[in-house]
Amino acid sequence: MHNQAAIDELITTLGQRVSQSKSDLELHGRSETHFPDAPPEAVIYPESTEEVAQILRICHAHRCPVVGWGTGTSLEGHALALNGGVTVDFTRMNKVLDIRADDMDVRVQPGVTREALNHELRATGLFFPVDPGANASLGGMASTRASGTTSVRYGTMRDHVLALEVVTATGQIMRTGSRARKTSAGYDLTGLFVGSEGTLGLITELTLRLHGQPEAISAAICGFDTVEDAVGTTMDAIQMGLAMARIELLDEASVRAVNAYAGSNIPVKPHLLLEFHGSDTMVRETSELFGELAEARGGSGFDWASKPEDRSALWAMRHNAFYAILGLMPGATSMVTDVCVPISRLAETIEETQRDFAAHDVTGPILGHVGDGNFHAVLLMHPDDSAARARAHDAAHRLVERALDKGGTATGEHGIGMGKLRYMEREHGHGWAVMGQIKQALDPLGILNPGKMVPPSNL
Repeated sequence: MHNQAAIDELITTLGQRVSQSKSDLELHGRSETHFPDAPPEAVIYPESTEEVAQILRICHAHRCPVVGWGTGTSLEGHALALNGGVTVDFTRMNKVLDIRADDMDVRVQPGVTREALNHELRATGLFFPVDPGANASLGGMASTRASGTTSVRYGTMRDHVLALEVVTATGQIMRTGSRARKTSAGYDLTGLFVGSEGTLGLITELTLRLHGQPEAISAAICGFDTVEDAVGTTMDAIQMGLAMARIELLDEASVRAVNAYAGSNIPVKPHLLLEFHGSDTMVRETSELFGELAEARGGSGFDWASKPEDRSALWAMRHNAFYAILGLMPGATSMVTDVCVPISRLAETIEETQRDFAAHDVTGPILGHVGDGNFHAVLLMHPDDSAARARAHDAAHRLVERALDKGGTATGEHGIGMGKLRYMEREHGHGWAVMGQIKQALDPLGILNPGKMVPPSNL
């Protein structure tokens, strides 16, 4: 409790919105996956940018660590308070501030979730497309540079954040970017904070790019004999310029899990889940062309879904795949990891990974965003099985090394957090040291999310 002086001053400032209750501390000390609990010493619930600035000024004066919290859905331990201190929970900063339909942009507070935003946008004919699966907060999604199932068509959070309001470690309020769709004015500070995982500042407001609701949407599921055939079909479609909104891969193990969880009877082999957006004519023609490409590589069992309720059921199956996979081993915990490789190396990377898992007795179904070379592995283990945990850790390490060997990245969308810190030097070389210098310039005392992102000497 060496940060109690800072916490006492915060209580004087914010009263009951500073919590030290056991339940709050435990909730904010947990991870979605395998990391051990690391609770903060207090949880703070600000309601305005100025309150966030007050929090950071107090914490900076006392050298008290500060960790931002959205909905807690991150997978690499991003929001764990490794050095104690306080967690700033943004759930009360959850207002949609300004919808500008003519300019197709929106201004929101960081605690707004993606589903809540799209609910607010229903009457405008616009929508926000970035879909990581979980109903994550938009501030958290920006902080981790999230992407998801729609990135093959619409891009990632990097492509959708036009401007930010950020509070720095010293409590200074700063705005980056503008509502203009392009600029040549200075450093891209917005891009710097998107993906910084709360290590450079706390995001208190976002201006986001929106898209028009498509006239027609069609979705489908299609099976293949091999992962190579499924990925090959995807490459064929991308090279032909087919406008796919989503194209997701489930391997055999993932299909088996989904069948058991949802009571479905999908043939147990690799499958692609697809969605096309556009005009009625475009969607029909694109669907037909994709069908021809898939048939040429042995694709079969096309099941098309044009009704909204059928599409919702299809994507609910994909979004619930994590929970379905957990059901393969009742009582198990998981290590969820992701990598991204050039799409030409995707099939071989997945097949090598599957062979590696089998050779080392690791249960690890694979699924992912095949359209951009990003895939996930959910490695299962019983909490009290230390040998299984060691095998899973080793297999995850080999997977990342394999991806880096093929010109890929240690993480396509989960981020670094504490789980992928060890790979930063190999992936970025001297660039990692430069990140540390940026961190030092913006957070000289190292109070913002310590233990994450930058070299240890800068923590």
